[in-house]
Amino acid sequence: MTSDPRELRRVLDGRWADVRAEVRAQLGELRLTPEADLSTDEYRALTTENLRRLAESGRPHQGFDPAYGGGGDVGGVVTAFAALGYGDLSLLVKAGVQWGLFGGAVQVLGTSRHHDKYLRSIMDGDLLGCFAMTETGHGSDVQHLRTTATYDPATQEFDIHTPDAGARKDYIGNAARDGRMAVVFAQLITGGVSHGVHALLVPIRSEDGTALPGVTIGDCGRKAGLNGVDNGRLSFDHVRVPRENLLNHFADVAEDGTYSSPITSASRRFFTMLGTLVRGRISVAGGAGAATQKALALAIRYGATRRQFADPESGEEVVVLDYLVHQRKLLPALATTYALHFAQADLVSEMHDLQSFDAEPGSNAETEAGQRDLETRAAGIKAVATWHATATIQTCREACGGAGYLAENLLPQLKADTDVFTTFEGDNTVLLQLVAKTLLSDYGRRVGKLDVVGKARFAADLMAGSMAERTGLRAVVRRGDLRDRAYQRWLLVEREEHLLAAAARRMRKALAPGADRFAVFNGAQDHLLVAARAHVDRIVLDSFAAAVDRVESPALRGLLEQVRALYALSVIEGDRAFFVEHGYISRGRAKAVTQAVNTLCGQLRPQARTLVDGFGIPEAWLDCPLLDGGRDSHAAPTDPSPSQEEPTDLAAVG
Repeated sequence: MTSDPRELRRVLDGRWADVRAEVRAQLGELRLTPEADLSTDEYRALTTENLRRLAESGRPHQGFDPAYGGGGDVGGVVTAFAALGYGDLSLLVKAGVQWGLFGGAVQVLGTSRHHDKYLRSIMDGDLLGCFAMTETGHGSDVQHLRTTATYDPATQEFDIHTPDAGARKDYIGNAARDGRMAVVFAQLITGGVSHGVHALLVPIRSEDGTALPGVTIGDCGRKAGLNGVDNGRLSFDHVRVPRENLLNHFADVAEDGTYSSPITSASRRFFTMLGTLVRGRISVAGGAGAATQKALALAIRYGATRRQFADPESGEEVVVLDYLVHQRKLLPALATTYALHFAQADLVSEMHDLQSFDAEPGSNAETEAGQRDLETRAAGIKAVATWHATATIQTCREACGGAGYLAENLLPQLKADTDVFTTFEGDNTVLLQLVAKTLLSDYGRRVGKLDVVGKARFAADLMAGSMAERTGLRAVVRRGDLRDRAYQRWLLVEREEHLLAAAARRMRKALAPGADRFAVFNGAQDHLLVAARAHVDRIVLDSFAAAVDRVESPALRGLLEQVRALYALSVIEGDRAFFVEHGYISRGRAKAVTQAVNTLCGQLRPQARTLVDGFGIPEAWLDCPLLDGGRDSHAAPTDPSPSQEEPTDLAAVG
């Protein structure tokens, strides 16, 4: 089995290995671990300075249209920005706002009149901007934002207005200090008719940094984390902008106020516009993955040197990573991190192939289907990856004891900075509901296409499944080997299909005459969420398996297959109740799943350091007293509990 992390790094770096290598070289010298005692103002200034250094590197240009000096590498730039999560997440977020959200909106929602005027200055960092979507009263429900953009044909201007306190734009990155222009999402009104949410370019500051007339700028102040990002609040008191400031790729307003769009359905137009902005959601998942990898690198490297409690036989203190309970904390989380890394890589590739400037055009149906699949995957992986980051970084903090609580050891900052990832660029709960709705729609179309015989068989299968569940025959009919990849996947596929079919049956009640559709949906929300999560778990497993199969080295493929199996069995173990309750495995086999996880943890323990070193995190970004290795003044203080007099039951744990 391989012990060379460089081999692993080549596999993990994947399609954009050259980009990752360049980012490590270009950014390795940046001051990306800010001192804990920086004031908010100092931290913001440092982040802006690093943002400009990023612009000078030319890396942000790679995601823009080559016709305007960009590199046309959509996937490469998302990969590069995610790597900033190894260093300073404030810089990652500020860069994401500038080039992913602000610049990305101008690029994909605008047309040549906007590209000619603004793209180059956005790429160069000369025009810093904001993405003003979220409002105080509406975050996830973008369709019902209350800011208005009313067209005045007499002056050929839009009147941008905040009608009430709930319509104030809130939590807007780049707004409090640096932004000079914002992409503002507002209800577009012309001729007294509202055409739904559209995006417009609205200047908010003059060159000297003062707010422009009619624009009120507030500062969100110090936050739990990401204090290098100047989040602010924006309100507009009848601010006038030219008609040409409407980002008009999907809809336009003529001089006389006539509204036009190639997409006749208002709902479809809205979701098409939002769908083009999926890059931000994918970038958040990538940043969360990088932060998780960093936390695991810190905790596993520390756990491989930190000793606690003596072995009764030898009298020597035991390395904490040799304890099964410690392996249980970290190694399944590491396996899930690997799985999500490969799923993220597939997602970025799918996005690049669909949205790159040299992509082969397909039919409208093909493009829409591809875009819908991309949005569904992005929503699900973003939700699961950011929840995993929150849970894993907390686990890593605990695994490092008192040392993990010290700011100098980086983990507290990772905890604070990633906490908001679960609710920005889409609240995770809402995102999984969107995944579930898409799955239900696809399920309905799939069943609807069956002929009479097919539908009869489908109904018979449902009846047979229900009978097998009640009698426990299902677990007898398909026992399988828990170590077998095909059997592990079968269990995850069956869980996904079972939950989806059951959710569809519950949601059919909403179609009955006189049914309270909201009550039906509200009553099934818990079911929809677990069905969506089961779907994400399965596609993540498939991505991991495909990545393993591409590895040429037998030794490395064997190692990654063990990590893949640990991920699969960890998912099954985590939902043992479902598999037992619905007759997929017996109670005895549920216990065997736990034993299999324990065995894999023990087998992977010698390779734990190699697995985290394979991430290729620059040492400068891991440098902290936690990893000094010796028992000096920087070593973790001995915890007051458990007692230094080692209890007999704790001695047996090793």
